[in-house]
Amino acid sequence: MNNFKFENKTAIRFGKDRLETELHDAVAQFGNNVLLVFGGGSIKKSGLYDRVISILSDMNVVELSDIAPNPKIASVRQGQELVKKYNSDVILAVGGGSVIDAAKVIASSKFYDSDPWDLVSNPEKRQKIEQLPLVDILTLSATGTEMNTGSVISNPDTHQKLGTYGPKTPAVSFLDPQLTYSVSKWQTAAGAIDIFSHLTEQYFDNGANDVTSGIMEGLYRAVIKNAPIALAEPDNYDARATLMWTATMSLNGLTSVGNQNGWTVHPIEHELSAYYDITHGVGLGIMTPRWMKHVLSDDTLPRFAQFGRQVWGITGTDKEVAHRAIQATFDWIKSLEVPTTLPEVAINDDTHFLDMAESAVQVGQLNQDAYVTLQAADVVHLFKEAMTEDDFSK
Repeated sequence: MNNFKFENKTAIRFGKDRLETELHDAVAQFGNNVLLVFGGGSIKKSGLYDRVISILSDMNVVELSDIAPNPKIASVRQGQELVKKYNSDVILAVGGGSVIDAAKVIASSKFYDSDPWDLVSNPEKRQKIEQLPLVDILTLSATGTEMNTGSVISNPDTHQKLGTYGPKTPAVSFLDPQLTYSVSKWQTAAGAIDIFSHLTEQYFDNGANDVTSGIMEGLYRAVIKNAPIALAEPDNYDARATLMWTATMSLNGLTSVGNQNGWTVHPIEHELSAYYDITHGVGLGIMTPRWMKHVLSDDTLPRFAQFGRQVWGITGTDKEVAHRAIQATFDWIKSLEVPTTLPEVAINDDTHFLDMAESAVQVGQLNQDAYVTLQAADVVHLFKEAMTEDDFSK
């Protein structure tokens, strides 16, 4: 097991109906000037917006709405203007990963006087400046951003989608599974695949150890079991609660302790989102089985066999189990009724494949730090494989 440092200071408030009794003080402890950040109209349709405004009625609340999926730097720039103009003390983010990701970078941008894209393209700058405290109300189980320091921001002008890390996790995160009842089947499925992918990026690692492997195997089984239940029964509290906590636990730092390698499929999918603005989780679902098939070798076979036995409950020889596990992964993704090829998300030609591949290798350092190193030609191959259905069982 490699050396590691682990610390997470986010206060999780998990469970039903806690906002009316706890949200006000959770926000007010940081000051009276609040920037409320949220997405489209869903929180207004659900009544959550009115609840929040009522709870914070004695505070100075300024709003920033319309944070888009794959959050754009334009929204962060708007947020920077607002936190400076109104001298915000705290940010309250209400929504899913995109809203919270944008809010984190806005929280840093108050203390930065130039373009906040600098804080995305060069995250080290964020480590040298302050960051406003952030309170969030999570409405989608997916990214785990509610308990980590990371954000992913897109710049459509430059075709870039980059990860950035700040010095702080959210101060307080409210996780009420009931708030995910109204999440669409599409977003529920995409979120579940995102959880699965976060685990995969960390499970297939040359620094893997028995402790974190066992934790991840349990989390894998939880998302595999409960995603279909949540799709079939949107108001099933136990299924929604399990997905919500699995998402948080999969990326709060606990499952990555002792790890050695960087991530692979996320940098590849970020290029798809940057160029085509597709749903992140869906893109991960398309690329993950292709990556698994590509990197399966004599060297990686034992890990894939363990994955098959401990996650999917498959028996047989190592080779049989490994191949069937990759097929099981594809079959589960397809069972969630999402696209499983690039043409199904309107990517019909290879126009940008090389540019995307070269960027993914550079940004993700896939030729240096990946579990199995990849060159641009390998990534192009993966994109081409994703153009058609495939048999992953052999």
